[in-house]
Amino acid sequence: MKQFSLVINILLFVAVAVLFYLHFSENNKSVSAEKHTSNYWLKDSCGDNIPVVAYVELDSLNNNVSFIKVRKKELEAEQKNITQEYEHAYRSLTAEKDEFLKRGNAITQQEAEIFQNKLGQKQQEIESSRQAKAQRLAEKGAKIMEDMQTRVRAFMKEYNKTKNYSYILATGTGLDYLFFKDSTLNITADVIKGLNEQMKEPGKR
Repeated sequence: MKQFSLVINILLFVAVAVLFYLHFSENNKSVSAEKHTSNYWLKDSCGDNIPVVAYVELDSLNNNVSFIKVRKKELEAEQKNITQEYEHAYRSLTAEKDEFLKRGNAITQQEAEIFQNKLGQKQQEIESSRQAKAQRLAEKGAKIMEDMQTRVRAFMKEYNKTKNYSYILATGTGLDYLFFKDSTLNITADVIKGLNEQMKEPGKR
């Protein structure tokens, strides 16, 4: 995941550098005031404006691509179960302790020490179980993220065969290095539609 973020950051940096180059090179040319003059666009062989840069809003993808939403709910449900099991185990441990203490002065020093050791062991087992389950959940989440990235990359490669963008950038929470975004370059809705169609769950096509 960290490597993916690093790749995105590098691409964003390169893209910004290219945009600056385009900006200053275009300043040396005379451009009609009536025509679109965005430096994100070039002219094709017919003289029509074609975009060379586009961007996708990752937050919108996370909230609107069905495949991502389903996997996100699965992870959240498992996290909730882990938390509930952990809390239940500690409540049982507390109840066991309270029941033992009800004996009051009848508890011998040896019994107290034995009970304390057992209580500590059970507490350790509860913590170890929670950590193991959390680790498995984290690994599952990483695999889902890797799978999702692979699917999105494959989709974008196919998608761009007809669009011919030079760069498709990602923007979103924690990744928003684009200080200005021309909304005409936002292809998020198109990508969401395509991903939802391509990634339908088996049996739902």
